[in-house]
Amino acid sequence: MNCVTLVGNLASDVEMKELAEERKLASFLLAVDRESADGGADFIRVVCWNRQAETCAEYLARGEQVAIDGRLRSRSWQDPDGKRRNAVEVVASRVQFLSKPKHKEAGQAQTKEAVAVAS
Repeated sequence: MNCVTLVGNLASDVEMKELAEERKLASFLLAVDRESADGGADFIRVVCWNRQAETCAEYLARGEQVAIDGRLRSRSWQDPDGKRRNAVEVVASRVQFLSKPKHKEAGQAQTKEAVAVAS
């Protein structure tokens, strides 16, 4: 079973891309605290698709806290210099906004969710 649940703060602003056939992709780095004596954080790339991507891009910014449910995905590609590159990222199926809303249209709710439709 490939299930991931993370709680952390955005370490970057949401980066939005529009792909072919009206598909949208948003990605951001999530800083997740380590539960160890040395402290520190792990920085994990999170990706969201379509309506969920739009919602995250509209309402999230660096420093805000979120809870993520999703799955791990590994991928590889060749960069322009011909080097083989690899990445492991979380594909979010659910993003729950835990910070107080800052966007003027966010309403009075303390939390907001962006739930993905399977794509």
